[in-house]
Amino acid sequence: MTMRQLLPLLLAPWLFSAALANPYETTLDNGLRVIVKEDRRAPTAVHMVWYRVGSMDEVDGTSGVAHLLEHMMFKGTPTVGPGEFNKRVAAAGGRDNAFTSRDYTAYFQQIPKEKLDEMMGLEADRMRHLNVDPKEFEQEIKVVMEERRMRTDDNPQAKLFEQMNAVAFQAHPYRRPIIGWMSDLENMTAADARAWYDTWYVPNNAYVVVSGDVDHQEVFALARKHYGGLAGRALPMRKEQVEPRQEGPRKLTVKAPAELPLLVMGYKAPILRNPATDREPYALEILAGILDGHDAARFNRKLVREDKLAVSAGVSYDNTARGPGMIYLYASPSEGNSIGELEFALRTEIARIKQEGVSAAELKRTKAQLVANQVYKLDSVFGQAMEIGQMEAVGLSWRDVEVMIDRLQRVTAEEVQAVAQKYFDDDALTVGILDPQPLDSQPRRQRLPTRH
Repeated sequence: MTMRQLLPLLLAPWLFSAALANPYETTLDNGLRVIVKEDRRAPTAVHMVWYRVGSMDEVDGTSGVAHLLEHMMFKGTPTVGPGEFNKRVAAAGGRDNAFTSRDYTAYFQQIPKEKLDEMMGLEADRMRHLNVDPKEFEQEIKVVMEERRMRTDDNPQAKLFEQMNAVAFQAHPYRRPIIGWMSDLENMTAADARAWYDTWYVPNNAYVVVSGDVDHQEVFALARKHYGGLAGRALPMRKEQVEPRQEGPRKLTVKAPAELPLLVMGYKAPILRNPATDREPYALEILAGILDGHDAARFNRKLVREDKLAVSAGVSYDNTARGPGMIYLYASPSEGNSIGELEFALRTEIARIKQEGVSAAELKRTKAQLVANQVYKLDSVFGQAMEIGQMEAVGLSWRDVEVMIDRLQRVTAEEVQAVAQKYFDDDALTVGILDPQPLDSQPRRQRLPTRH
C-alpha cells in the first residue's frame, strides 16, 4: 500500500469529524431547511436547492414530467424572462445547472461569494412564481424528446439498461426511465408540468445547501429574507411502493446498432436504511470494490488482462436510494469470445468469492480506495454540497457520513463472502444482452440544442 493510499485511513477520522462538525442548519417557519458548510479556502460559494421529488414520484402516463419541469424552471417568472436566469448567473461570474434523478431534483449555482444574495433571490422567485407558458412548453418538450433520442434511443447501452430496469422492477416506479417513455412525452401537456410544479415545488418539500466562504448566520438571514415569505402547502401522501420478491431469473435481449455486444447481470441488493446498524450494504460496497474498484481489481485483472475474454468489465452498486437497490455486473467480450463464455467467466469469479472468500490484502486495499474517494471530496466545495444534498435526498442525514466511513472500515472478509453467497442468487437475477446489429451508415439527425 502506498503512502497516498494509507494517508486517508490515517486521517479519515479527524478529517470527517472536523469537516462534518462544521455544517450548521436551521428550519424556516415555512418548513424549508437550510444547511450551511463553511469552507474559507477560496472566495466562492455553492448554492443548491434540492426538491424531494424525482421520477419515482410520477405516475404511469406522465413519465418524464419531473425532468421536463427541471427544463421549464429556466423559462422565466413574471420578473425574470425566459433564459434570463442563466444569463444573470453568467454575468455574476458563476456557472449553474440542474439535474433530475429517480429520487430528487436539484438546482445549483457556483458563484463568487458576494453574489449569494442575488442567487437566493433568483431561486426563491422561481420556487413559487414560475411561468409555465404553453408556447415555451411546446419548444422545450421537443428539446426533451430529442434528448431522449440522443441519450437513449441512439445509445444501445443506455437502451439496454432502460429495458433492464423495466424488466427487473415490476411494481416499483424505478421501472420507468427518468427521461420518460417517448409516448408519454408526446402526449404531455403544459398542464401536466404546471400540476407537477404546483404539487411539489413548495418550501416544505425542499432544502437549501450552501457551501464555501460564507458565515452560516449570514446565510440563514439571507434565506429568511428570500425564502421565508414563501408559503408552504400540504404535500400528497406518498404511499410506499414495494417491489415483490423476485422468484426466478429473468432475461431480455435488445437488438440495436452497436460495435460490441454487452452483457449485464443485475441482482437485487439491499439499500442502506439505518447507517448505524445496517451491515450488508457496506459489505456489498466493499465487494463491488474488490471486483472493480481499481486497475488490480479481480474483473480487470482476470477477465481483461490475463484471460483476455473481455475488452471491459465492471460493477455498479449504489447503496443509498429511496427505493430498492441492485448490483450490476457488466462486460463486453473481446473479439472471438461469446456472451456465453463471458457470463461463465463472471459467474466463475463470483463463485470463487463465494467458496474462497477474499484476501486480507484485497480488503485493506479496497477500504483504502473507498475511504480515499470520500476524503478527496473534501477538496471540492461543490463536492461537499453534493455530499450533503444527496444524503438528505435519500432519507439519510449529512450527520451519517462519519458513521458510514467508520462502518465501512469495520467490514470483515467473512461479511464480504456472506453477502456474495446471499445476494448473487439466480432467483433475484435479471440478465440483459445487447445483440449488436450492423451500424447504420446514414447520417445522424440534426441535434436540437439542450441545456445540459
